[in-house]
Amino acid sequence: MCKRLIYLVSFVFVLSLVLTSAAGAADPDLIGWWPLNEGSGDTAIDLSASGNDGTINNFDGGGLGAGGSVWVNDPERGMVASFSGDNSSGAYISTDLIIPFMDLDNDFTWALWVKQEGDGTGVNEVILGNRYGGTPTPGSGQFIKFTSTRFEYYHGGHNGTIDYDDPTPGEWVHMVVVKEGATLTHYRNAELSASETTTATIDENPFGMGGDATNAAEMWSGHLSDVRLYTKALSPGEILGVMEGAGGLWPYASGPTPADGALHKDTWVNISWRPGGYAVSHDVYLGESFDDVDNGAEGTFLGNQTDTFVVAGFPGFAYPDGLVPGTTYYWRIDEVNDAEPNSPWKGDVWSFSIPPKTAYFPNPADGAESVGVDVILSWTAGFGAKLHTPYFSGNFDEVDTATGGMVQGTTKYTPGKLKMAKTYYWRVDEFDIVETFKGDVWSFTTEGAVGSPSPANGAVDVTQTPVLTWTPGFGASHDVYFGADASSLERKGGGNLGSESYEPGQLEWNTTYYWRIDEADNANADSPWTGPLWSFTTANFLIIDDMESYNDLDEGEPGSNRIYLAWIDGFDNPATNGSVVGNLNAPFAEQTIVNSGSQSMPMAYDNSVGKSEATLTLNSNRDWTVNGVDTLTIWFRGNSSNAAETLYVALNGNAKVNNDNPDAASINKWTQWNIPLQAFADQGVNLANVNSITLGLSSVTGGTGMMYFDDIRLYPPAQ
Repeated sequence: MCKRLIYLVSFVFVLSLVLTSAAGAADPDLIGWWPLNEGSGDTAIDLSASGNDGTINNFDGGGLGAGGSVWVNDPERGMVASFSGDNSSGAYISTDLIIPFMDLDNDFTWALWVKQEGDGTGVNEVILGNRYGGTPTPGSGQFIKFTSTRFEYYHGGHNGTIDYDDPTPGEWVHMVVVKEGATLTHYRNAELSASETTTATIDENPFGMGGDATNAAEMWSGHLSDVRLYTKALSPGEILGVMEGAGGLWPYASGPTPADGALHKDTWVNISWRPGGYAVSHDVYLGESFDDVDNGAEGTFLGNQTDTFVVAGFPGFAYPDGLVPGTTYYWRIDEVNDAEPNSPWKGDVWSFSIPPKTAYFPNPADGAESVGVDVILSWTAGFGAKLHTPYFSGNFDEVDTATGGMVQGTTKYTPGKLKMAKTYYWRVDEFDIVETFKGDVWSFTTEGAVGSPSPANGAVDVTQTPVLTWTPGFGASHDVYFGADASSLERKGGGNLGSESYEPGQLEWNTTYYWRIDEADNANADSPWTGPLWSFTTANFLIIDDMESYNDLDEGEPGSNRIYLAWIDGFDNPATNGSVVGNLNAPFAEQTIVNSGSQSMPMAYDNSVGKSEATLTLNSNRDWTVNGVDTLTIWFRGNSSNAAETLYVALNGNAKVNNDNPDAASINKWTQWNIPLQAFADQGVNLANVNSITLGLSSVTGGTGMMYFDDIRLYPPAQ
């Protein structure tokens, strides 16, 4: 069967999925869709739910050749956008879309129809993206661009590049670049044409079309049509569906005003949206609960209407007494057309918030550390506030109970020279001429104090047997305070500089704990220093290994904990075990391809010897009956180029369970594998005394590949 026919079969299947699921929510992975078929005006409409309409710059300078409109009626594709390639006056399209931060875990697809003029002089002409236009400022030495011959993103010396053949001048060609994990793939007319690997990352970047919209340079000459950006890797079948125009008009409401998540500084609102392509009327939902609006609960449905706007916060409309400051409102638009079998099309739930009457957005942020001793405090005034009363002290209770402060008209306060390594508290009361609104108590800690707590302040899902660590400040010695009650911490011991760790022992599940490190130095007049209050919450599951404890210290050095010393692989026994755990060079634990936290376990496999496995001997958490746990969960990730060997897990060396998916090793995204513990008990394992766990792949083809493992956990039954 030829490649084209295979793709066509895939397309029919994908299209059927599109049509049968059209009543679902808008595709959250489609972050930009510009058909470029308007035919007039200087706006390029974005039909995705993002609503990032493009602005045509140098409108009269567009089109092939000298001058002319950017819009051209093409004999093959109808109305399209045309670009002259003139760096001084040629048209280009800028948008408000910011391309998300990108690393190996962030997949994407860029697709477009392109008709190139001339030979496309090389890599410098920007069809899509930008050239040196990234954050924090244009010209910062990073870019992401789709050109005639290359797709490339670059930042800080790391380059992600794939080269491909030029589009045939004068012919329409469908061009697609897919990033899936570390693989970049180019498709030409839905057929694979090139593939490369990458390790590059890039910060958020602005997006444009027809040239570098950030610098008005490197313009491109030719026609564009149907530009789409996805935050996922499309399959070959889906790519063919996009090329063939699957989906037609975008059926969902888009372009919400106020923008999703916006702060709306008024007690009434005119909500509006862009209608879906098939909509005849619109079902409108509005409420104060995301779940209620999402479920269409009673009281949230405002009715069906033909207008694409609705007013709230006026007498005679929804919320006749006005919108309430400090409240978040949720809304949803379902598009209706009774003549269409897929109607209604349920929309996304959007939101906007009315600012609170109290002060908000403190600077420094609440809980900030290492703040300069000459800091000037600032905040955003509460809704309707005219006057402000700040309170400031090194004592929480003094700030919390203070009254009668000095009233001021500005939203800044200078506390004067502060002490180093000290926690300060502050509060701002707001007055709107009628009433005073007491503010929250915020805090920050000045530079020189203890910092970098691990677990991080506010961390959740922490192991029940944590090791607390921190970075010392000025102190030569320290005292550790710990407990489940923030107001009455117990001193648990102390130590000198160089011993910044504390083990609290076995903790309760799903419980919040608080801790603080006080420091002292008899040679410093400002000593002692009371440290900031930190907290963390233990997990409601048992952590067997989250891969976070491993480091790169030399073997034999105190504290050394390299991952391959814990997970014993086949390095010393390659004739019977084809696994190698850890990267070849530091960092030995994987720090880019991770499921959660900052590390995962990489394991290369070579099953020409029959199997590849790694074993962890358990020194703690050996009782797998605690708190009624009944499920072992393992997160894994493979690669599409991996040989499809059988993935398995074994306990105590011999009780083995295989993954049900024979292609598990080929899955190129993080996947959760749930295994009932009863499957091991049925093989004779005493779950109250599990002494080892093994992860491996047994031979099917005798092939090779790379696997990643993370977050090995035990869960109790769902409540």
